[in-house]
Amino acid sequence: MDWQALGVSVRLAAWTSVLLLPAGLWLARVLAFSSLRGKPWIEALIAAPLVLPPTVLGFYLLNLLGANSVLGGLWSGLFGHPLAFSFEGLLIASLIFNLPFAVQPMQRAFEALPPDVREAAWVSGLDPWETFWRVELPLAWPGIASALALTFAHTVGEFGVVLMVGGAIPGETRTLSLAIYDRVHAFDFDAAGTMSAVLLLVSIAAIAVVYGFSGRRNPVDD
Repeated sequence: MDWQALGVSVRLAAWTSVLLLPAGLWLARVLAFSSLRGKPWIEALIAAPLVLPPTVLGFYLLNLLGANSVLGGLWSGLFGHPLAFSFEGLLIASLIFNLPFAVQPMQRAFEALPPDVREAAWVSGLDPWETFWRVELPLAWPGIASALALTFAHTVGEFGVVLMVGGAIPGETRTLSLAIYDRVHAFDFDAAGTMSAVLLLVSIAAIAVVYGFSGRRNPVDD
């Protein structure tokens, strides 16, 4: 078992989930309650990582974060090391390729809220911020929990984008999925099997969380 690679995977998944939670909440709520003219295009852009081949997405992200890019050059000038093939660069890429897993479940949860519930909160004197915290957020919690579970599991298991953007630097960007790939190429099938079993358990647990929350009745229906 490559504990160092597991640690990198868990750290990457945890940071991705934490950073995507507020951004995903804001974006999901805007898409759920607004009627923007370009809404379908925004939703398509968010969903693009679901259909793009990982190598294609990884190629564009590598160009975005590379030393010759504006972002990559600025980062190198500020911190003295390149953004690509670093944990920070891998984290930025992870935030992008996990966007649909974070936004879509939360957007569906907000869209499922009956309009009269929010209107009743406003009539009761709650301002929009209080309505969000005291009404919308508790009712949308199952979708939020599902989004976090999917984001965490997908980050832990991602391979193609991680390889292209992060490489396989031990202790820095070498995740568990990359360690499995290396072990298979070294014909160490026992180690590859053990690490694959860990990823399988993480995936099943995440799916169980999603189905568990999606099967709960909405409190407003009681």
